[in-house]
Amino acid sequence: MTTTATKSTNIHWHDGNITREERWKALKCIGCTLWFTGLSASGKSTIACALEQVLVQRGAPCYRLDGDNIRHGLNSNLGFSAEDRAENIRRIGEVAKLFADGGVITLTSFISPYLADRDKARAMHAKEDLRFFEVFVDTPIAVCEERDPKGLYKKARAGEIKGFTGIDDPYEAPKAPELVLRPDKHTVDECVQQCVAFLAKQGILRA
Repeated sequence: MTTTATKSTNIHWHDGNITREERWKALKCIGCTLWFTGLSASGKSTIACALEQVLVQRGAPCYRLDGDNIRHGLNSNLGFSAEDRAENIRRIGEVAKLFADGGVITLTSFISPYLADRDKARAMHAKEDLRFFEVFVDTPIAVCEERDPKGLYKKARAGEIKGFTGIDDPYEAPKAPELVLRPDKHTVDECVQQCVAFLAKQGILRA
C-alpha cells in the first residue's frame, strides 16, 4: 500500500531567481495541463500522440505523459489496486504541474478512473494558479472492446486480469469536463483539431 504522507523533515521550498511570468514571456508560451481520461482503448494515447506532434510543429512547447510509459519508470513500483492507482495519479499530477509551471503544454493520457483522484490533480494545479483542462475521451465500452489492441478486455472477460476498469472495476466518468471527444464518431485528426481549437479559445495558442 502506498502513502502520500511527507516523510522528509527539515525541507523548505527554494524559489528560483525568475518568476513564472518571466519564464513564460521568454519562452513565448503559456503552460497548462490537458488531462485525457477514458477507458482503455478509448483513443486517449492515439489522440495525445497526434496532438503533441501538431503542437510541436506549431512551435509550442509540449510533452506527453503516457500511462504505460510512466509505469516503465517513475511508477514501475505501482500495481493496479485502488491505492496504487491513486498514487499513480498523484505522482502524475505533481509531474504535470511542474511541466505546466515550466511553460509546457502537458498532455497526460491515463485511464485515471476515479473522480476523486482527478479532482486532486486539478486541485494541485489550482493551488499553484495553473490551468488544468479535463478532456473526456468518451468512447463507449463496446467500441473499446471491439478495438482491444492489447487484448486486455478479452483477458479480463476470461478472468485472466482482475480489477480491470470497465469490467470488474468502475470507471467514474467526468461530471464537468472542459472538453469531450468522441473518437467513435470523429477521426483522430478531427479530435486533434477540436483540441487545437479549444486551446486557441482558451488563449493558450494563437488561433
